[in-house]
Amino acid sequence: MVLKAWGRRHFIAALLGGWLALPAGAAPAPVILVLGDSLSAEYGLKRGTGWVPLLERRLAAEKLAARVVNASISGDTSSGGRSRLAPLLAQHKPQLVVIELGGNDALRGLPLDLTRANLEQMASAARQAGAKVLLVGMQMPPNYGADYAERFAELYRQVAKSQQAALVPFLLQGIADDPDPVRWFQPDRIHPNEQAQSRMLDNVWPELKKLLAGGRR
Repeated sequence: MVLKAWGRRHFIAALLGGWLALPAGAAPAPVILVLGDSLSAEYGLKRGTGWVPLLERRLAAEKLAARVVNASISGDTSSGGRSRLAPLLAQHKPQLVVIELGGNDALRGLPLDLTRANLEQMASAARQAGAKVLLVGMQMPPNYGADYAERFAELYRQVAKSQQAALVPFLLQGIADDPDPVRWFQPDRIHPNEQAQSRMLDNVWPELKKLLAGGRR
């Protein structure tokens, strides 16, 4: 056997020299960067049960080669995400950036124009870095008033259109608007429980899969 003839020293030297490395043309798995708030950061959940870890399993089950980087932070706003994005793009060089931010802006009463500008800047920066963008929207409950709720939902549509990004209009579709929504939420009635996470993934998956298959930038 050739390896025996070489001997241990020659074999180690070959490894160190890269002779047994992957073929030069082999490309690493594309990176999906998720930039979100508590809805994506598994707030109040057992680790590994949130919709982002479920996404990793869905990709494996569908035999889609991709690596997921979850850069979500509970309580984050669009301004926080904007300030964090540049180093994340430089470090991970993602092919797809999922932006799930803005809900905390509304809860804090921040100006809608500020949220829109931050989302636009993040989408633009991601595209300039060569990544496709998936914008994940949020909607406000009725007690915020119909006019505010509509303007808040509309800003996601505006950003997606102006930045040529794919859009999931409402991450909590079928959860927050369920006839019995309480069953899908943790006791704080703000954060979805473990049972809701697969529904959240189902809301994101169709658009995300299109992008992985070569959809719009």
